Amino acid sequence: MRIGFLAPLKAPTHPTPSGDRTMARRLLAALHALGHETVLLSELRLRDGLGCPQIGAALAARAAAEADRLLASEETRGLDALFTYHSHYKAPDRIGPVLARRLGLPYLIAEPSYAPSRAHGPWAEGLAAALAGLLVADALLVMSARDRPALARIVPPEIPLLDLPPFLGPEPPPPAPREGRPEGPTRLLTVAMMRRGAKLESYVRLARALGGLTGLPWTLDIAGEGPAREAVRAAFAPLGDRVRFHGLLEGPALARLHEGADLFVWPGVAEGYGLAYLDAAAAGLPALAEAWPGPAGLVLDGVTGRLPPPGENAAFAGALSALLDPAVRRPLGAEARRRALTSHGFAAGMAGLAEALAAANTQRRQVRIAS
Repeated sequence: MRIGFLAPLKAPTHPTPSGDRTMARRLLAALHALGHETVLLSELRLRDGLGCPQIGAALAARAAAEADRLLASEETRGLDALFTYHSHYKAPDRIGPVLARRLGLPYLIAEPSYAPSRAHGPWAEGLAAALAGLLVADALLVMSARDRPALARIVPPEIPLLDLPPFLGPEPPPPAPREGRPEGPTRLLTVAMMRRGAKLESYVRLARALGGLTGLPWTLDIAGEGPAREAVRAAFAPLGDRVRFHGLLEGPALARLHEGADLFVWPGVAEGYGLAYLDAAAAGLPALAEAWPGPAGLVLDGVTGRLPPPGENAAFAGALSALLDPAVRRPLGAEARRRALTSHGFAAGMAGLAEALAAANTQRRQVRIAS
């Protein structure tokens, strides 16, 4: 199949790394591995982070013009399906539904969401646009369990809701943690962008918890960059040289940090699901996060890590203190790796996408017959 790909929040070619960019690239890699040809139809970013009517109207106009351009171009000739990654009220897919209707193609959305709490207020129009796309889709691929209840209430039963858990990339898995590594301070690892809002709040909570554990043996490596870097550094300044900042790392450099770490720590305030937890698990690292719905989809409390209640600093610090014991954390890390490489492996992602494409084609045929 020749599949047109859209990512209204962030295109896979965007220069700034993020979980969204990584997952978009993994989806493309899995589609290629299944033998499909993919075409990135647009790099237009449709995110309105402010809920501003003027910004929303301008983005809608740009999307309409982009859809018209695509319909008149060779890029959409010979397409067999349309695939959108991550459509929600802040960045609804305003292009895919237009192309799907005009071209009569199967239309899939991976990581759709519907937030009824946004039906009134600054993002009401964005939510309505996202809903319009959901109702045109031939298959919806749910990547976070927290999204399913609202989708099930709003989407007609004939549109398949299929689970597609986030998955690893096609690269060989990282080596398993070495047995018999020299003991010493527990090496904590955090990988996250440094943005204001929920990301900065997670950094602040982590620094607060570690500030109460200065009498215990640990070090922290942080891989991340962003506009809130100075605020993040200020939060960790009282902890001195036990905290090392590495800046933005990807590929082999980040893999080396994973290989040298013992425990992944990130509160994950308001995370969607957080690919960083999955990548850490693949390296055999248990994770410590707060029990937000996103992290809870990838970290199983007492099985692959710990999930103390959100915002409870004492509980987070207590769980961290317990995980400094190798006998406590190593079995969790082994199970985290096993689950990451099986349930969330690249082959699992390919299988889920193959099922979704088949379901979308079936749904599109039924729509044609009914019409």
